[in-house]
Amino acid sequence: MRVANGLSQTRLVIALAMGLMFVKAAAQDEYGARVEIAKAAVDAYRVEREADILRDFVALLSLPNVATNRHDMERNADHIIEYLEPRGFKTRRLNAGGAPYIYAELLSPGATETLLIYAHFDGQPVQEENWAYPPFSPTLLDGPVQAGAQRVDIDAVNGRFGPEWRLYARSAGDDKMPIVALAHTLDALADNGIELSVNLKLLLDGEEEQGSPTIAAIIEENAALFEADLLLFCDGPMHQSRQTQLVFGVRGSTTVDITTYGPARPLHSGHYGNWAPNPVMQLSHLLASMRNASGRILVDGYYDDVAPLTELERDAIAAMPDVTEILKDELSVHTPEGDGKRLEELIALPAINARGIVAGGVGKKGRNIVLSTATTSLDLRLVPNQTPARALGLIEAHLIDQGFHVVDEDPTPDVLRAHEKVAKIDWHDSGYPALRTALDDPMALRLTGLMRQIAPDLIVTPTMGGSLPLHEFGSRLAAPIVILPLANHDNNQHAENENIRLQNIWDAMQVYGALLASFGDRRLLH
Repeated sequence: MRVANGLSQTRLVIALAMGLMFVKAAAQDEYGARVEIAKAAVDAYRVEREADILRDFVALLSLPNVATNRHDMERNADHIIEYLEPRGFKTRRLNAGGAPYIYAELLSPGATETLLIYAHFDGQPVQEENWAYPPFSPTLLDGPVQAGAQRVDIDAVNGRFGPEWRLYARSAGDDKMPIVALAHTLDALADNGIELSVNLKLLLDGEEEQGSPTIAAIIEENAALFEADLLLFCDGPMHQSRQTQLVFGVRGSTTVDITTYGPARPLHSGHYGNWAPNPVMQLSHLLASMRNASGRILVDGYYDDVAPLTELERDAIAAMPDVTEILKDELSVHTPEGDGKRLEELIALPAINARGIVAGGVGKKGRNIVLSTATTSLDLRLVPNQTPARALGLIEAHLIDQGFHVVDEDPTPDVLRAHEKVAKIDWHDSGYPALRTALDDPMALRLTGLMRQIAPDLIVTPTMGGSLPLHEFGSRLAAPIVILPLANHDNNQHAENENIRLQNIWDAMQVYGALLASFGDRRLLH
């Protein structure tokens, strides 16, 4: 009898387990179906309205948007607010002494979770003479400009636009596209009766290209506005393979200028060469002492605080497509730095980049003199556990170890006479630390699961090499932060001929559609 009861209980457990598996499988099927329905709805809407979407984008890109021009940024803010409000958003213009920010929210009946999406609408300054077409006169080409692509009149296109066509303008890739893609995604869902599964909040930054200097005050003064379950940063270029990507961190950033000194006035190199201290050579030796030929930093203690990659993060890097040979060919590089390590592993480490040297002239501007000064500007990329202040202290200590007397203002003649070598350190700004969200954070896992439904070949990336002010959010808000890069990797951000590949806009709309329709449905994710 005991055996019979035991068998009955065993069969019952098995039956319950099979039933649970069936329910979970059915839920997953339903979830996958919902994702596909949202993608199809957005795609059908987009196919019929590609020209309308691009006209909206052209109108936004036509507004000059260098963050230092406050009048222009206010015009951008006006335009965006007028663009969002007819779609049901409640908006607020936020300001803490810099360029404007825009907050917008769209509440969905029945939604219990909130998605906060960040993008920015300012852009880098332009040198118009270097552009093939005026940077604020958006121009559609039937391919990359460097390939000799031809101009296309949006209004003259009958039928579909080529997926490889590109729209050229400042901020086309960095970072106005999410605003237009989101707006039309919402239109597509509404047209098809698909409700949002989340409450949607937007924070649109008007001064990101300046380092978002007032973002901390914006958050602190409006903390309740930014309460959310997930913060999705939509900025930056996607992977070189063009596969859909999620990025879980960024490096921190700060900059420093270092000036070395020679004689009090420029001297004839024939009369005084080999005698007068040469600041260019001093600076060259100093830079060479800071990192070796493969890029490893030689400043004592610089790696002491670096947080190592976790096993999950190393596994994610190993699973990413290796683009080493593609990049070597595209960028005409024989031997990359890094002693053979992959790019994705190297950008998880700190870097010291000499971004420029000012010292005399070359070619027709060269003069046979020993200069009085030479200056380099260093771009410091930081990783988790490093701080800008700590990096500064280590660099200053390194200069002292190299025999320099360090000052923070131009030295007097007496100071120069009293010391063999003098260097001035000019710390431009406080910068900001790195941030990295754990790959196994519950919300991150849910997002990853959804994105794999959207794009089975999803690339999970522990950190990107660039910098965003994520620390300002991470130190003040509870929501985990994940980056969703949407622009083509070759979008020329910050440079001349910035562009967006049209297929990247269409793909962004599909991703937004599936996210908004499905992310908040926890029942289907368990």
